[in-house]
Amino acid sequence: MSVDTVARHGDDCARAEETVVLGVGAVTPEQVLTVARRGAAVTLSEGALLAMSESRRRIKDLAEDPKPVYGVSTGFGALATRHIPLRLRARLQRSLIRSHAAGSGPEVEREVVRALMLLRLSTLATGRTGVRPEVARVYAALLSAGITPVVHEYGSLGCSGDLAPLAHVALAVIGEGTVRDADGVQMQAREAMSAAGIEPVVLEEKEGLALINGTDGMLGMLVLACHDLRRLLSLADVTAAMSVEGLLGTDRVFAPDLQALRPHPGQAAAADNMTRLLAGSAIVASHAGPDCTVVQDAYSLRCAPQVAGAARDTLAHAERVASWELASAVDNPVVTLDGRVESNGNFHGAPVGYVLDFLAIVVADVASMSERRTDRFL
Repeated sequence: MSVDTVARHGDDCARAEETVVLGVGAVTPEQVLTVARRGAAVTLSEGALLAMSESRRRIKDLAEDPKPVYGVSTGFGALATRHIPLRLRARLQRSLIRSHAAGSGPEVEREVVRALMLLRLSTLATGRTGVRPEVARVYAALLSAGITPVVHEYGSLGCSGDLAPLAHVALAVIGEGTVRDADGVQMQAREAMSAAGIEPVVLEEKEGLALINGTDGMLGMLVLACHDLRRLLSLADVTAAMSVEGLLGTDRVFAPDLQALRPHPGQAAAADNMTRLLAGSAIVASHAGPDCTVVQDAYSLRCAPQVAGAARDTLAHAERVASWELASAVDNPVVTLDGRVESNGNFHGAPVGYVLDFLAIVVADVASMSERRTDRFL
């Protein structure tokens, strides 16, 4: 990756005139960034609305069938074998949201909550959850109006997806809980929705379950983290090269033939960046002659491409995982393309959680190398 790919920080300013259209296909990282950080409005395609309507008809048919269907005519978890009478099902879905909206601690950042909302909406738009189009429209309306539910940092399980964060968002969708309006003012959800002309929804069979059964919070954080780290790794090469020059080091260790002895692609890219940045440096050249008595540079200079390169390769893996998850319809049960309603374990957060932990490790190591170079200057 070229150092020229570093984006301007000004790109992240709010541009509410943008609109993201969600269809039945995968949402892109750029769409997530546009909605989460630039305040874009969101709308649903006709294809998405049609897909939701068709799968909802299947759920309605099953709701009237005497055969039990998880989340439609039964309880949840250990109560999956308990039949729920028709008259109690709306109450059950509402109670599910209220019981799981039990987060605590500091508020989650607005951009993360907006990413979470968009990603849950993206899954709804696939038509694989059996949720009515009007429920999805409320999510889109909240995003477009800049209304952000208050979500707390602690309380999610991970193994069962982002239950608590998603439940706090769903609580706002039904007109309960607290939110922040477009100006950041905290207020009751019903008040903010009324001011924006948004009508809360009354949940029906399966809908409460579908709104909290996902990995959208952790995936939103992964997409944002990948974007930021991609930019920061370019800056890491710039600062490392400046440190080599400032500490009177050599660029010979970054030569392509030396990097080829250990052919990791990220390492080669970092070394190439540093070589080009140091090309023509009179300071580096002045210490490359036969009179120089330095045998080799310090670890934090000489190994900069190895660390930043390994971080790049780890990031590339994380971006692949994010792309797979962005193309997913995470819910349990799901409505398949041929109309079956099947239970599954796709809500488990392991694939996303693992790479988030992996990224935390490499970020700490890149920062540690930078700190050691700073120490040498001091």
